[in-house]
Amino acid sequence: MKTPRFIGAFFYFYKMTNTSFLDKIAQVLIEDYSEKLFDTIVILPNKRAKVFLLDSLKKQVEGTIFSPKIISIEDFIQDIATIRSVDAIELLFEFYDVYISITDKANQQSFELFANWAKTLLQDFNEIDRYLLEPLHVLSYLKDIEDIKRWGIEVENKTQLLENYIDFWKLLPLYYQSLYDHLLKKRIGYQGLIYREAVHNLNHFSSSIQKKQFIFAGFNALNAAEEKIIQHLIASNQAKIYWDVDQTFLNDPYHDAGLFVRRFKESWKHYKSNPFQWIVDDFSQTKNIQIIGTPKSIGQAKIAGSIVENSINSNPNTALDKVAIVLGEESLLVPLLYALPENVGALNITMGYSAKNNPAQILIAKLFKMHTNALSRSNSSYVFYYKDVLDVLTHPLVEPYANTNALVTVINQNNYTFISHHKLMELNVNPSSLFQLLFQKWDNGSIAVLESLSSLLLSIKNNLSNDNEEEKITKAFVFSIFKIINKLINYYSQHQHINKIETLYAIYKQVIELAEVSFEGEPLNGLQIMGVLESRVLDFDTVIVTSMNEGKFPAGKSMNSFIPYDVKRELGLPTFKEKDAIYTYHFYHLLQRATTIYLLYNTESEGLDAGEKSRFITQLEVEKQANHNITHEIYNAVVPEMAYQPMVIPKSENVMLRLREIAEKGFSPSALTSYIRNPIDFYFQKILHIREVEEVEETIALNTLGTIIHETLRVLYEPFVGKFVSESNIQDCFKLLDDEVLKQFKLIYKEGEIKKAGIF
Repeated sequence: MKTPRFIGAFFYFYKMTNTSFLDKIAQVLIEDYSEKLFDTIVILPNKRAKVFLLDSLKKQVEGTIFSPKIISIEDFIQDIATIRSVDAIELLFEFYDVYISITDKANQQSFELFANWAKTLLQDFNEIDRYLLEPLHVLSYLKDIEDIKRWGIEVENKTQLLENYIDFWKLLPLYYQSLYDHLLKKRIGYQGLIYREAVHNLNHFSSSIQKKQFIFAGFNALNAAEEKIIQHLIASNQAKIYWDVDQTFLNDPYHDAGLFVRRFKESWKHYKSNPFQWIVDDFSQTKNIQIIGTPKSIGQAKIAGSIVENSINSNPNTALDKVAIVLGEESLLVPLLYALPENVGALNITMGYSAKNNPAQILIAKLFKMHTNALSRSNSSYVFYYKDVLDVLTHPLVEPYANTNALVTVINQNNYTFISHHKLMELNVNPSSLFQLLFQKWDNGSIAVLESLSSLLLSIKNNLSNDNEEEKITKAFVFSIFKIINKLINYYSQHQHINKIETLYAIYKQVIELAEVSFEGEPLNGLQIMGVLESRVLDFDTVIVTSMNEGKFPAGKSMNSFIPYDVKRELGLPTFKEKDAIYTYHFYHLLQRATTIYLLYNTESEGLDAGEKSRFITQLEVEKQANHNITHEIYNAVVPEMAYQPMVIPKSENVMLRLREIAEKGFSPSALTSYIRNPIDFYFQKILHIREVEEVEETIALNTLGTIIHETLRVLYEPFVGKFVSESNIQDCFKLLDDEVLKQFKLIYKEGEIKKAGIF
């Protein structure tokens, strides 16, 4: 019987058994909550797991049932607090409004300077609130630490800079309280504020939902607010929590994968008289773990693609939805997509891909550079630097659609170094709408610039096809930046006191650091490609993990906080230890139920993307389980025995004919030098007429200078061909020399800046 599709809130199900964590949760829902599923709410660590839990339910039940409500922990906390979450950039704008309102005008900083320290301070506010610490105590503590550091400085020796620095620490409690009150009045907030307000509202929430039952599933690390909320609901007999922890990690007091769950098991009152659910024994089961080292990141992408291809070829019925590629480094996504075999079919990419490497973002960055440089010129005219113009015109999102190849040729041939806006429009006789959007003047304020960029991105998006897979991915990149630009338009319309283009670019760069590209896909179908955090709660049969190097997996230690390490330890805030433990849990959870595992790492110890082998690999080898089969291989690129075959050009009739033509005119010294140094170059340049690409010369090139000298001497000496040259003739040539050199410069160096050529 064919299974009907989901309609409304109803499902049709057929029976199937499996042992994944979500299958077990589905079984609990069916067995213990079947009569009250409509009043049951399942809370998961992330939104993505909801689709997989619904699929597990579908496979275990026959007939029609109501689905329980399934939400993420963050959405659940927002429901309790009744406060809307704001993104990081909106929060930064709101904080700046608060900062301006409570700071003397003489001491107010520009938005660029403010943002540099405000982002870090907001992260600290967030941590203080999530862990329910007394903010005034913590922030006053920080001020006292700074006072102690400068205890011995005499009053007369305190500089204005030092006074401002100490004042900053004194103002932290005021910044916190003013921002908190401001956001609360608007019923919006950052995560920590929402968590603190949820705890305040917990008793009211608990009494208002007496009929509801909550199931918390698949959690590991909890902050103090989450702990308090969950324990309260459990104590009120309104909730149950199901952990997913393996006894191998839980019973080892030193294993970080069980660090948090061990703490909860020992400290929660509930477990003094109730069983702990669930402790499993999956990690010690039979597993084939293949550790593969290869130079550089691209090698890892190619190996991951080969593993998938071999898996499909050896077993065409391989269920690719049970295969996960987990990228320890998000920049590997695009190389991986190119490395995958064509017969993969469906893909499900569920990871945040940074907007930094987004081709649309790179184009916007080039536009900002071009226009800000044009605006900053000392003269009043809007003048572009040729490199900025060519960078934009040759960008892959512009070049195929703007019809500017002729313009690029003109700029190179005529040696334009600086081009006025008027001249640029004059050179491009029939400008396309895309070209006009690219070079529209940015002199009407930030909103106009953002609206122009929005129109530009929409125009580029419309040029891309939905039929081509590569263009579909590019369209996702363009649309992500389009949404960011439109967000900025919304923010700027509400905060019009920030209206400088330089400030706009600084804000844009900070937005891009936080922005991610979302891909659309069918979650339950095809090969699963994801980041580390997206793998939470999910189980796969085959797992391929890339970038297993220190600093990548686990991530390196970063101290992006004003709160010192020892203060964090004392106050119970998370430190490097806890952050590493979170990564450890995610890694071992990936391996927990998998049977075939590939761990890929970069063997290079030096370079930008290098680092030593991850401690997780060493830990697997040192603490090897009896049923684990671990192999270690190093893959290197295949180097041919012979680098290349010598190139031989037969002297055909056409070649000999061309050589005779050159001989009749005479072989120049440079041609003979080229033949002696590299005969192939001579063949390409003189026989086939293949010339180097013409480029703009900012500083005159030696060959151009040689041509100018050669042509000047030719013009001066031509009148004396076949005649006797006297001393007076030479003197007359000297009189004509400067004018002729300048004339030849204009002919050969063309529109180049002669004064900047490095000669005059």
